[in-house]
Amino acid sequence: MMDFYYHPLSLDCQKVCLVMEEKDTKYNPHIVDPFKARNLDAEFFRQSPNGSIPVLVTADQVFCDSLTMIRYLAKIGKPLGHKRVDQSKVEEWLEKIDSWDSKLFTLNHCPSDHALHFFSKFKRQVVITRLVENPDLAEKYHNKLQTMHAMEEMLKDQEALASNTKELISLLNDAEKQLTNTEFLAGAEFSVADCAFIPVLARIEVFKLDKEYFRKHPRLIYYFEQMKERPSYQTVIGPYSTFFGKVKILLPSICNMSIRRLLHKY
Repeated sequence: MMDFYYHPLSLDCQKVCLVMEEKDTKYNPHIVDPFKARNLDAEFFRQSPNGSIPVLVTADQVFCDSLTMIRYLAKIGKPLGHKRVDQSKVEEWLEKIDSWDSKLFTLNHCPSDHALHFFSKFKRQVVITRLVENPDLAEKYHNKLQTMHAMEEMLKDQEALASNTKELISLLNDAEKQLTNTEFLAGAEFSVADCAFIPVLARIEVFKLDKEYFRKHPRLIYYFEQMKERPSYQTVIGPYSTFFGKVKILLPSICNMSIRRLLHKY
């Protein structure tokens, strides 16, 4: 059976989880909490080249990016939608959705700059500590520090942020156009393209930006409301879409991080 390392609030993890729920894929779930910096622990870092989630481990392969996982899972058994889905459109949508930087969008709309700064400092100290503890992984941890620094710089780059917003608007416009012709993104039936797209819409809603981004997209609004009724959505995203759902999973992590910083236990 496959082992799946993920966090329920991660957008990329949600994409893969939706595919597995829709296909009734059997797997062993392992939550890796990035808010506690558990994705930076040496044991996990040896599996994931840059400490990113999700990670899918099969009998003979390790997948470390959501797009590759979705493609792999899509080939297991019958494809979602079968012949009522245009597979070339599925691939087109997967590429289009994956090309948009959801992490930059998420960090840019973090409710508190202070919290983001606090978390960044904590993560950096964890990386430095793990680097000292695990000299065989020094190069990987150095690369992680560079990646973190690059993201912090990008968050200060107004041009990069504007480009990210422009890409998202283009993605939504394309979806609106497609949904005027078909019920789902790639045809008459639900497909893995929808699995990849739904978390994007959910992320916009969780930041209360739906009125800003959805107001000119009536078909998209209808589509998203229909998607929320699917059992897969209610399992994967629904429990964490409310304020109390997010607090329930985030509060223990924030407390853990705060205590570790206070005691310098990284």
